Amino acid sequence: MTIKIAQLSCGTEYSSVQYEIEKAARSVGAKVVYPDVSYADVNDALKRFGFNPRSPQLKLMIARAVSLADGKYDADAVFITTCFRCAEAALVRNELRRFIQDNTRLPVVTYSFTERLKAAQLLTRMEALVTIVTRKELLARERQTGITVGLDSGSSTTKAVVMENNKILGKDWTASGDVVKSAQLVLESALEQAGVEMKQIEAIGTTGYGRFTLGKY
Repeated sequence: MTIKIAQLSCGTEYSSVQYEIEKAARSVGAKVVYPDVSYADVNDALKRFGFNPRSPQLKLMIARAVSLADGKYDADAVFITTCFRCAEAALVRNELRRFIQDNTRLPVVTYSFTERLKAAQLLTRMEALVTIVTRKELLARERQTGITVGLDSGSSTTKAVVMENNKILGKDWTASGDVVKSAQLVLESALEQAGVEMKQIEAIGTTGYGRFTLGKY
């Protein structure tokens, strides 16, 4: 089954951004789709949403979001992206994310692109959507149980958190350098803060730019 990611966007067709978005989706086994809406749908959606932006593309984004919320278009996840330079677009992007989360159970991520699109960050967001869709039980999970560790190996910062029964026991972060060394540093600090030894950890989750490298250790 091909996972369908509904794209709500503004400005992507004026650069190579759209190509990169579709390429990233294909690389994780997904397909970008665009909810169908009519002119009347756009007007109705703007009234319901309570905001009428100047940009026709932002208006279309809102209408497509309402179509998803009303179940008029079938999708597995939502990807919302706009140019970082536009203040109005940033407002719509953030409000649409909240709207989708309040009115659907679809996983949603946002992305603010620039002329120098970071393909790795874009790919990470697509992978996150696909992972949530393919592991739907994560959406229904209400509490974390046992003693677990979370590692976020980002391109700029690396973070670690130690949790037990849904409560944070220890956490730390550092500027990212070597993927493994940075993770070891924050993990050791978080474990010390939590008063927990590594042998007590029941599960470890990794995310971010260096997640695959960490997954080998």
